[in-house]
Amino acid sequence: MNSGKKQKTADLLTMCIKAGRVVKGFDSSKEAVEGGKAFAVLTAADASEKTVKEVRFVCGKYDIPVIVTELEKAEIGRLCGKETAVMAICDKGFAGGFQKIADIPQSK
Repeated sequence: MNSGKKQKTADLLTMCIKAGRVVKGFDSSKEAVEGGKAFAVLTAADASEKTVKEVRFVCGKYDIPVIVTELEKAEIGRLCGKETAVMAICDKGFAGGFQKIADIPQSK
């Protein structure tokens, strides 16, 4: 596991949370994707296969990138106050930052 990548993800997520650009939880994230508000969806490293599959299905319909982070649910909980496996990023700049950290090509 790349601890540098993990720390960068945690730092960017902290900034995103402070800016109020994160939607937490599967159902809320799904609504953000379907409502056109999400630019990326993050999943925890220890999210269940079923959860990741459902996230990929929903995001695939709307061409939203899914980023499986190296952060576990408990670590996300310490950062944002709610232990969750799924978070929607509702800011194009922050979403691009997460894609860059994860080495995922960004859409133009």
